[in-house]
Amino acid sequence: MSYSGFMWLFFWKGNSYLVDFWNKKISWLEQPGKRFIVGVITVLVYTPFVIVFLNWAYNLIPGVSTNWGGIDVLISIGITFFITFFMFARSFLSNWRRASLDAERMKREQMSTKYESLKNQVNPHFLFNSLNALTNLVYENQDMAADFIRKLSKVYRYVLDNQSKEVVKLETELSFVNSYLFLQRIRFDDKLKVNIDISGYEQKMIPPIALQMLFENAIKHNTIAEEEPLNIDVFVENGDTLVIKNNLQKKNIPMEESAGVGLKNIVARYEFLSQTPVEITEEESEFIVKLPLLSFSS
Repeated sequence: MSYSGFMWLFFWKGNSYLVDFWNKKISWLEQPGKRFIVGVITVLVYTPFVIVFLNWAYNLIPGVSTNWGGIDVLISIGITFFITFFMFARSFLSNWRRASLDAERMKREQMSTKYESLKNQVNPHFLFNSLNALTNLVYENQDMAADFIRKLSKVYRYVLDNQSKEVVKLETELSFVNSYLFLQRIRFDDKLKVNIDISGYEQKMIPPIALQMLFENAIKHNTIAEEEPLNIDVFVENGDTLVIKNNLQKKNIPMEESAGVGLKNIVARYEFLSQTPVEITEEESEFIVKLPLLSFSS
């Protein structure tokens, strides 16, 4: 191999090895400035060393002369810098791409974990509130409490069967809500008035237990009495939004019992499922929640 061939072989292989060596020692992503400076210094030291070493080695061979002058050395250093910076760029982009993919993977895993946690909140949240209702009923009417327990077991079966799903059909959720309302009417009789009209939109999707949570929220936070009945209306708006509206007649609830877990859970679950957010509006006499209707299958 000629002198020039050896020269470029040493430049390419040597710099390639040094780039890989420093990549393992200093991260482009964590310390880009330091990595760049170390790389430049390495090139400035290594390139002249190679030129001097090869000149010395070739001059030891009888009858061989390198005939390399100052201009040749400068050109070699310039080309070496170009090659090295190409390696720098390739290394930086490779590390950046790998880090981006890792970050995206971790983000998906964290979102998946968070979503599973949100879905798992539904189960204890529903049971907690149902047992609270049952506690009150036991003191009021024991026979009615027994009937409540029987119905509750059927309702709770729905919770167990569907809480792990991302979405369910609106008609499926509504069937569950009607069973839940049966339990509530045992307690409130005609003091709880519900009007539901979703005709034509039964196949649309919503997160499981979401509609029931909103009914539960309305019942929990409002006074329900003969002279002050609670009116809840459910209807579809613009073909893509489920509206749940109730008259507002707030009752005093201790702060620890009014943590808003249900509403927060619904809002957070929708953040994973839709780009359209849940709308919550509290007016002087009405509380309104608007849930986007989803179209993908469960």
